[in-house]
Amino acid sequence: MMKHWRYIAMHTVAAAAFIFLLQRYGLNASLESSLLWALTFGGCAAGLAYMQSIR
Repeated sequence: MMKHWRYIAMHTVAAAAFIFLLQRYGLNASLESSLLWALTFGGCAAGLAYMQSIR
């Protein structure tokens, strides 16, 4: 069970970091916008990873 949560956390952090860096430095977005997108994509990645882990 703990392996599932590690998998979910890894996907969440990876997606959030990727989108934050892309928004902030690739697209020169504001910090607030970058954090909001990172939170959104991190949440979506967590949901997808959770759904995959219980299959």
